[in-house]
Amino acid sequence: MRHSGARVLDIAGSRRTAVAILAVITGFYYLFVAITNCVDTDTNRNAVAAVLSMRSTIHNPGTDWRAITNSGVALVAYILIVIWEFLIAFVLLAAAAVWGRVLTGRPRRLRADLGVAVRLSSLGWTMAVMLFAGGFLTVGGEWFRMWANKEVNASSAALQNFLIAAVGLILVHLPDSIAPHHAPMPPKGSRH
Repeated sequence: MRHSGARVLDIAGSRRTAVAILAVITGFYYLFVAITNCVDTDTNRNAVAAVLSMRSTIHNPGTDWRAITNSGVALVAYILIVIWEFLIAFVLLAAAAVWGRVLTGRPRRLRADLGVAVRLSSLGWTMAVMLFAGGFLTVGGEWFRMWANKEVNASSAALQNFLIAAVGLILVHLPDSIAPHHAPMPPKGSRH
């Protein structure tokens, strides 16, 4: 029989615990980002408008036609970004709750299991990849040339968010493994 210290280490030092903790941290991070975007609407809404209008970027007739100067469109884009951030937060926090149940051995109460925890985590981080790699880096960064915007350039923050979500996706999709010293030894003479 293994002693309880080894059992605690098996749980606390596991990939599943790392995924659960990353889900908690990123879930709260996106919740704080979304709340901040609701509290400080002027700064953040103006940043979206600055990127879409391309007013402080490199100007070229071949790309200037892409600019969107309509404030109504900028407001709708801003609202959609904030809603998406709230959705990411809720999905990742739900994933963290399910991970907590899985790690404590109580998944039946929530009627959720390891598969649900994995799928929710994967969904949340995929949503973050869509927003930050798709929305901010691809659409904002390249289409609206945010990388050259002197007023607002959120490319490095978007890359940071993409990388954290990518790490989460990698961790959550790694196969479970049992350390060789923990695997039971088959009896002598048995076929395994």
